[in-house]
Amino acid sequence: MPRKFFLSLLLSSFTASLTFCFSGAAQNSSTQTSLTLTADQLEQVSGEYTYTPDPDTPLSFYAKDGKLYIESERLVPTALLARSPTEFSLPRSHVSYRFNPSEKEVAINTDTVLRRTGEAVHHVFHSYERREEMIPMRDGVKLHAVILTPTDISGPLPILMERTPYGVDELSERSFFEGRPNLARAGYILVAEDIRGRFKSEGEFVMMRPLADHKNRKAVDESTDAYDTVGWLLKNLPNNNGRVGVIGTSYPGFLAMMAGIDPNPAIKAISPQAPMIDTWMGDDFFHNGAFRQTYGYDYAVGLESSKELTEVDYGKDADGKPRDGYDFFLERGSFAADVKQSGVKKDLPTWQAFEKHPTYDSFWRSRAVEYHMDKVAVPTLTVGGYYDQEDMWGPQKEYASLEPHDTDHQNFLVLGPWRHGSWSSSSRHLGALQYGESIGNEYRAQIEAKFFAKYLKDEPGFDIEDTASFQTGSNTWKRYAHFPPAEAKSTAFSLCGTGEIAAGSTCAPGKMSYVSDPANPVPYRHRPIQPTYSEGSKWGTWMVEDQRLATDRKDVAVWKLPVLDHDLTITGEVIADIFASTTGSDGDFVAKLIDQYPNDDPDPAMRGFQLMTNMEIFRGRYGKSFEKPEALKPGEVNEFKWSLHDVDHVFRKGHTVLVEIQSTWFPLYDRNPQTFVPNIMLAKPEDYKPATITIFTDEKHDSKLILPVVH
Repeated sequence: MPRKFFLSLLLSSFTASLTFCFSGAAQNSSTQTSLTLTADQLEQVSGEYTYTPDPDTPLSFYAKDGKLYIESERLVPTALLARSPTEFSLPRSHVSYRFNPSEKEVAINTDTVLRRTGEAVHHVFHSYERREEMIPMRDGVKLHAVILTPTDISGPLPILMERTPYGVDELSERSFFEGRPNLARAGYILVAEDIRGRFKSEGEFVMMRPLADHKNRKAVDESTDAYDTVGWLLKNLPNNNGRVGVIGTSYPGFLAMMAGIDPNPAIKAISPQAPMIDTWMGDDFFHNGAFRQTYGYDYAVGLESSKELTEVDYGKDADGKPRDGYDFFLERGSFAADVKQSGVKKDLPTWQAFEKHPTYDSFWRSRAVEYHMDKVAVPTLTVGGYYDQEDMWGPQKEYASLEPHDTDHQNFLVLGPWRHGSWSSSSRHLGALQYGESIGNEYRAQIEAKFFAKYLKDEPGFDIEDTASFQTGSNTWKRYAHFPPAEAKSTAFSLCGTGEIAAGSTCAPGKMSYVSDPANPVPYRHRPIQPTYSEGSKWGTWMVEDQRLATDRKDVAVWKLPVLDHDLTITGEVIADIFASTTGSDGDFVAKLIDQYPNDDPDPAMRGFQLMTNMEIFRGRYGKSFEKPEALKPGEVNEFKWSLHDVDHVFRKGHTVLVEIQSTWFPLYDRNPQTFVPNIMLAKPEDYKPATITIFTDEKHDSKLILPVVH
C-alpha cells in the first residue's frame, strides 16, 4: 500500500497538475547541475501553460534571480534546473519540462503537453513555521503531532486539526498548499496528529476504536483523544483564537466525526469527509453482510502489518506479469484460505475479526458511530461522493442520523459525483465522464472554505441552507432545504418477466432466471484487477466503468425501459425490492441501476456507454436478521429489500434506463457458496455450488426498484 496514497488522503491532493510535477522518483541531488541562462532565454519559455483536458490548475513559469521558477495555485514557487535553453527539470526528481517556444508548448516527461495560455500568474503563499510535539492524553499516552503556524499573518488565528492513522511526517508548508490551497491561504494554524499506535504516537492501534463510556473519566477513545489534544493546543500554541475546526477524509473523516461527539468546547466546526461510519453495514469491509474480499484483505495488510504502511503484492503469473487479483482470490477460495496462504506471519487483528465476527454482532455494532449521533453538538459539514468506492454509505448515513436532531440548522450535507476524496481535485472529469467544470474548485472555494470561515472567524459567505448536490446528467449544482427534497416522489419501476420495466404500473405475471456459478463469478471491473492501492490500480474509478463488461453475460438478468422521450430526474434514495428464489440454500443479490447513453451521443467516448448511477449487494442469509443469519429454503420465494443509496441524476431524453440483477461481484465481494454454511469465511471448496436464481413479478411478488422521481 504506497505511502503516497495515504499522504494524498491526509492532504486530499489529487490534482492532475501536481501528478505531472511529482510523479518522478527522487534522484541524488548531488548529481544535478544547472546551466546559466540569459534573461532573454528565460523569457522565451516564461508564461502560463494549461493542460487542455484539465484546465483549472495551470502551471506558471517565470524568471527570477537568473533562474526559471514554476508555481501553480497548489505548487509553491520552485526553482528549476536548466539543462538547455528549452529543457528544465524539477530538483530531486525525474520530472522534465521541454519547451517548444515556436509552438508555445511545454511537454512534461515528453508525454503530457501543455499549451501557453497567457502571462505567468503569481499566487499568494504564506510562510509556515513547522514544529513537532508529543501531546499527552489523560491516560499518559503521548501522541505525535506536526504543527504549522503562519509567520506572516497577524492576529489570533483559529486552529484546523486533522487526526490520521496514515502518518503526518511529510506534512509541510508545501504539502498544505498542495492538498488544501484555499485553507492554506485563509490563515489557520494547522495541526496533524498520528492517532494511537500509529507511526510516532504511543499506545495501541485499534481499527475504528469503539466509543468509550464518557462517564468514566479514565476511558479513552478517539473522541477523548481529540478532546485532550485540543485542550493541550489551546494552552501551548501562542496566537490562537480559542476556536478549533476538525477536518478529515476517509478514516480521518471518521476521526473528525468522533471529535464532534462530546466535543471539547473549543471545537466550533467539524467536516467529516467520506467518513467510515459503520464498516459492517455499508462502509469499507461489509455491505449488507457481504464481505469486501479484496479491500478487507489489502487494507488490513497495509495498516496492521506494522506501525507504518505495508505494500500489498499479489505476486507474478506464469509469464512473470503482475497477477490478476481475479485469479489470485478465485484460486484461494474463502477468506480463511486467503489468510492461510498470505505469507503474513503476524496475526492481524482485523483479519481475525473478519473470521470470528462474520455477522452484525456486538463487535461491529460497538464500532458503529450512527448509534451515538443523538445531537448536532457542533456545526457539521458532511461531504460524500456518489461514486465513492470506499465510503459512499457513511456520509449519507451520518447526515440522515443527525438530521432529526438538527434543531439549530447546523447539519449540512454536500454530495457530488466524486470518487473517494476527489472533491479535492481540480479535474473536470471522472473516468470517461465529463462535467464541463471543476466541481472540486467550486466546492473548496464556495463551500468548504466559507464553512470554516463562518464558524472559526465569524466571516460571511457560507450560504447553504441544508444540502448542496452536484446533479449528474444536467451537470449543475443544486441547493435543497432538505435531502431528499420534498418534491421527490417514490415511484415503483416494476421488473417484468419479459425484460421490460413498467414505470408506475404493474407487469403481467412472469419471471426471469439465470444460473449463478461461483466458479465463474461476474467481475466487478475490467480485468486485470490490481491490488487496491498499487501503482496503476483502477480501484478509484471502478464505479464509473462501462457496464457492458457484464451486461451480455448469461448470469446477469437485464431489464430496460424504452428509450426516454423526456428527461427523467431522480433525487433521493433508490430501493431494490426483489422477490426471488434459489435452488441453493444461500445466495447474494446485486442490483444495479444503469443509464445507457445513446449510440449517437455527441461524446464519442460515451456512445452506448452503460453508467451505473446506483448499485449495491445484499447477502440472502440476512433477509430476516443481520444478527442471526438463516438458510434459504430451496425453491421458496423470499423478499429481499435493500437500499442502493442516494442519487441526484437526470436520465436525459434519448437515454435508456437499465436494471441488472446478478449474484456474484468478484473479487470486490467474496463468493457466496450458495450452500448455507455457518461462517462463509471458513467455507470449504466443496461448499461452492451453482444455483439457479429466479426473479418473480406477479400480484403477490412485485419485484421492482423504487425511484425518487422529481419529474
